[in-house]
Amino acid sequence: MRDVSKPVIVLAAGGTGGHLFPAEALAGELQASDIAIHLATDARGMAYGGQFPAVARHQIRAATPSGKSPIALIKALFALLYGTVQSIALLRRLKPRAVVGFGGYPSVPPLIAAALLGIPVVLHEQNGVMGRANRFVGRFARRIGTGFDHPKGLSAALQSKAVHSGNPLRPAVQAVMNVVYPPLDVRSPINLLITGGSQGARVMSSVVPQALALLPSALKARLRVTHQARGDDVALAETLYEKADIKADIRAFFDDLPARIAASHLVIGRAGASTVAELAAIGRPSILVPLPGALDQDQAANAESLARIGAAFVVPQSEFTPETLSHLLVQLFSEPHRLTSSSQAAKSAGIPDAAARFARLVLAEAFRESSRGEP
Repeated sequence: MRDVSKPVIVLAAGGTGGHLFPAEALAGELQASDIAIHLATDARGMAYGGQFPAVARHQIRAATPSGKSPIALIKALFALLYGTVQSIALLRRLKPRAVVGFGGYPSVPPLIAAALLGIPVVLHEQNGVMGRANRFVGRFARRIGTGFDHPKGLSAALQSKAVHSGNPLRPAVQAVMNVVYPPLDVRSPINLLITGGSQGARVMSSVVPQALALLPSALKARLRVTHQARGDDVALAETLYEKADIKADIRAFFDDLPARIAASHLVIGRAGASTVAELAAIGRPSILVPLPGALDQDQAANAESLARIGAAFVVPQSEFTPETLSHLLVQLFSEPHRLTSSSQAAKSAGIPDAAARFARLVLAEAFRESSRGEP
């Protein structure tokens, strides 16, 4: 489907919230500039992006190359090749002014296709360390918007294309950015939010309820817990909270999570780029447990950006035990001014107009006639 009355821009993104949320935010900004948006993603993105603001969504074949086995690597490369052929046909039909990549290997075929067809390529790197997919296609990009200032993993050539635009924030986050931090003293109720990111995190469902069970009775009585658990971990979390005699709202998905972040006094979660950007924009203190074992250690870099300014407390997963977390929570809730100060520090790191900044970057390349080829 193509609206011939409007210029087209294609957004290419992997199928997780970390890639789709900033793409969604950019889509909204570009639509306000009368641009027709198309989304190219994988099967996960097709299922996840049902509300994505686009004229149409297009499923592109892709896979993640890994060194697990030569056969798996060959299969992944063939999937990416097939996806590139698919993407060439799609871009020839849509004739976009630009293709914007948000990382993840599902973004690679459309970006390679765009480069082959002479269509401007713009990238966005959400994390504090540039991902492997973006590093691979970075050579084709005209410009690279970055969520963090001076992300790691950029060569000198890529650094020359980089602009610190911030991580675009979806409308649900923008709607609560001005909600003030809830008053907190040593007697008031405590709103605690636990989230494992868009993919969930089992460690949150096993460690956090046990840690809360170790808190003094008077402190436990003040807790108002909201817990986003991975679907198959909901029952585990419910059992542990019931055993700890703590009431908790436990769900696999909250469609109003940004509002719940705004209502919280403290967030415990992973350190994905979108989570960190939203904590900063809304201005909420956090205990962050970066995903361990990642080759690029991107979540560790993301978390450090907030820890460095006193906006977050970082606990490596190897040290994330019920005893350690319980001790930290007692300290923080006994000194509520520390959380208030951390909320202010987080707010100072937010870039509320990141979507508009990146949209200007994209439009400048999309309509720079002297540099465009025709698909």
